[in-house]
Amino acid sequence: MASYVIADLHLSLSQPDKSMDAFGAAWKDYQEKLKQEWLSCVREGDTVVVPGDLSWAGTLDEALPDFEFLNALPGRKILLKGNHDFYWSSLKKMKEFCANHGFDTFSFLQNDALVLEDPGVILCGTRGWFFESSAQPETVRADFDKVFNRELIRLRLSLEAGRKLRQAHGLPIVCCLHFPPAFGDVVCKEFMDLLVEYGVKSCYFGHVHGRYQVPLKTFVQGIRLYFIASDYLKFRPYLLEKPG
Repeated sequence: MASYVIADLHLSLSQPDKSMDAFGAAWKDYQEKLKQEWLSCVREGDTVVVPGDLSWAGTLDEALPDFEFLNALPGRKILLKGNHDFYWSSLKKMKEFCANHGFDTFSFLQNDALVLEDPGVILCGTRGWFFESSAQPETVRADFDKVFNRELIRLRLSLEAGRKLRQAHGLPIVCCLHFPPAFGDVVCKEFMDLLVEYGVKSCYFGHVHGRYQVPLKTFVQGIRLYFIASDYLKFRPYLLEKPG
């Protein structure tokens, strides 16, 4: 068994007008690229963590072909919510949707933590949010503080659950966020401080696109940050590493 991470699949099988093909050569035929790269490395029994932006769909009915596509690929999929996952109204509805359609490869990470037996880590995470209110779309800017603080609470809940699992299993905590807690010269202090407080040594994030001349791994405040947006990874799931 092995565990992988890849964010920002942006599937659009029911909405071809929202295909990412329009965003440059890197995205050309990206859904087929993702399928082939996934099949080249992921096996049954493996786990793939997807930290947000799985689908462009606005409703679960619209998302059905995208979930069918992903369910048919090998491995267990652990999903976190991204800023474009508009179909994701509640965790209860997500679980009911999967059960009603016989999707048995999905689980969800929200306000809790999970043990990944290979590589032997505790997985925590949440969506996160924009660094500052001016960076987010005008339509949601008025709710910046509310959403930002809610995501901080969700991260703390996840890390608290992770701390309990760490006490029971003695494994290190790794975190997945959709939004980067730090990128380039910009650091989101509130999220980084939480990661430091709970002793997180590795964090994986996506959200950022078109930045291909940046390092895969950076160190910020003693934490190794991994940039795992799908287009940056050339649509190949990245092997999750145990902090050493």
